[in-house]
Amino acid sequence: MELNKKVVVAIASAINSYIQEEEALLALQQKRLAEIPRQAYSPYAMAGRMAAMNARWTWQMRLAR
Repeated sequence: MELNKKVVVAIASAINSYIQEEEALLALQQKRLAEIPRQAYSPYAMAGRMAAMNARWTWQMRLAR
């Protein structure tokens, strides 16, 4: 089977173009992830959650009597 150099170059170029586009897309996704602000830790939210859990536990203990 004879290899046509033009076909080989076209295939290599297409593969190279595909890889470059994929790398650019991954870089863009990483940039977007870095821009998303993380939610800060809120002690007030945690205190409210603990209070709700404590109230639920107290209610369950009263029902068990």
